[in-house]
Formats: sequence, C-alpha cells, structure tokens
Amino acid sequence: MTAVLVIEDDDRIRLALQLALEDEGYDAWGAATAEEGLRAQRRDPADYVLVDLMLPGMDGFECIRALRRDDDVPIVVVSARDDTHDIVAALEAGADDYVVKPVAIKELTARLRALRRRARAAVPAASGPVPVLSFGELEVSPEAGEVRRAGRTVAVTRTEFRLLCELAEHAGRVLSRQQLLSRVWGYDTGDERLVDVHVGRLRQKIEADPANPRHLVTLRGLGYKLQR
Repeated sequence: MTAVLVIEDDDRIRLALQLALEDEGYDAWGAATAEEGLRAQRRDPADYVLVDLMLPGMDGFECIRALRRDDDVPIVVVSARDDTHDIVAALEAGADDYVVKPVAIKELTARLRALRRRARAAVPAASGPVPVLSFGELEVSPEAGEVRRAGRTVAVTRTEFRLLCELAEHAGRVLSRQQLLSRVWGYDTGDERLVDVHVGRLRQKIEADPANPRHLVTLRGLGYKLQR
C-alpha cells in the first residue's frame, strides 16, 4: 500500500488529512514536528511526504531541505501561506509541489499520482532517437538528460529538465501555462504559479541576462516559448 507521511503541527488538520488519505486507499501516518517527521521517514520511509511550513522548532523550509538531503521522496507543501515568495522558497528548498489550504483531497491525491508518474520518467518519452536541440549557446539533450550552456553543464532539477525539454521539442511554439501543467506536471488543473516559478528558475540558469531573456520568452497573456 502506498504510504504518505503528514508533517503538520495542527492536530485536527493532521488527523483529517490522514483519515481522508486512508479513505482514498493510502496508508497514512503523521508527525507534529519536523524533527519527529524526519525520524519517522528515516525509520520507515513513506512514498510521499506532506509538509506544513509553519512548524514549531525547525520550520517547513528546513524540514524540506533535510528530507531532500536524505532521498528524493516526492514532497508536497500543504500550507495556508499562498504568497508567491513562499512558493518559490519551498520549491527552491526541494519541494515538488505546493498546495494551499483548505485542501481538496481529490485534488491532492491526483497531485500525488502525477508526482509518482513524473518520478518514474526521468525524461520525456520519445518515439525514436532525439537529437541535441540547440538554441545559440544553449544545448538540450533529451536522451542524455543534459543541459549545456557555452559548453558547460547546467545543473537543473528533474522538473526543470522536463519543462525545458517540452519547450525545446516545441521550439518557436507558444505553450500556455495550462498546457505545460498538463504535459510536464501531469495536472488537469493546478496553480499556474508552479510554471512561472520554474520558468524563472530556468532563466537564472540558462540565460546570459535573465532579466532580458533571449531564448525562454514570455508571450503576455498566452504563455511561454523557447526560441533560437
């Protein structure tokens, strides 16, 4: 049975999430602090971890960093804080997704299933050999799982790589945020800020001048495209 660890200091919310997840067929257990959650995950690793940001003692951001140092378990932040700064900080700490309270359990479990599918697919599926895709000094190699700029390897996360490959394989074509959520994250619906945050992080890594991107550009009101 798929296991979920819920790290949440509010007893009512933690129990409600556990019971709802169990009703959906998951094996769920909880922890009231980051320290307790880390011990639980090291002792009996769950398949997913849900983390609140406002935890006593070690906060959610540091908890995520500590979890990420140990393994690549999918981490979803479940928080009442919906500021873009918090979303960016949580993703940069190592979270895979961010869900704002109050939580709709059907949406949450759909996110968990999508995360598992993404974790099993390191690179986008291809019907045959995929060449290196070049955009000036930027090179994307879907088969090798590599990104290079000016001959140097660029370190990107798994999600950033999938996003870049999706844009690269549709070079010059505008992809909406919802299209990217569906193709990269596997979500029918979701917070479009996930796309914006990852695009911003990619620009910091692949653009010579992230404030004035040459390759990964925004089409206001439409979406994003990767151009040569």
